[in-house]
Amino acid sequence: MAEHVEIQATFLETELKPCLDAAVAGQGHVFFVDAAHFVFGTFLCCLWSFARIFIRAASGRQRFNVLGAWNAVTRELIAVTNTTVVNTETMCELLRAIAALGLAGPITLVLDNARYQRNAAVQAFAERLGITLLFLPSYSPNLNLIERLWKFIKRRSLYGATTRRSLTFRPPSRRPSTAFRPPTLSH
Repeated sequence: MAEHVEIQATFLETELKPCLDAAVAGQGHVFFVDAAHFVFGTFLCCLWSFARIFIRAASGRQRFNVLGAWNAVTRELIAVTNTTVVNTETMCELLRAIAALGLAGPITLVLDNARYQRNAAVQAFAERLGITLLFLPSYSPNLNLIERLWKFIKRRSLYGATTRRSLTFRPPSRRPSTAFRPPTLSH
């Protein structure tokens, strides 16, 4: 545990903070990347009752996958969604969406070490697009800002709610979202 704290502190000071400082100064862009898997089902947040209560629950295990890139400065989310699986092709689709924004200056994506993100095909494609991939140290979800966004969205949208049909669970459009701006998160 202590070694992870030291590795994270070194990574934060030597690699992540300089990229973030440059982005804040307008000399580049930093996106935090991760996938969230929203499961079609019932999520109870808190329940207290003297009598036995039955709550409708969805059958099956359908998922709505969101591979997102959260801009650290503008707080905009670029997302690729599907109901199948997040893989190398999904990651390349996200890279294409980010490159299509036409941003000036260097673009850095901060990612964890998931296989679909850290493979030769994705790394080569990112290099061809001029996008730098900055991989977080192992066991460092606390350094990935998009993890906080996913937690916020799940808490606001899923916990304590149930959806009877999977069609109402996912958005009707499958187009990539390019300008989702949730409320400002407190630090």
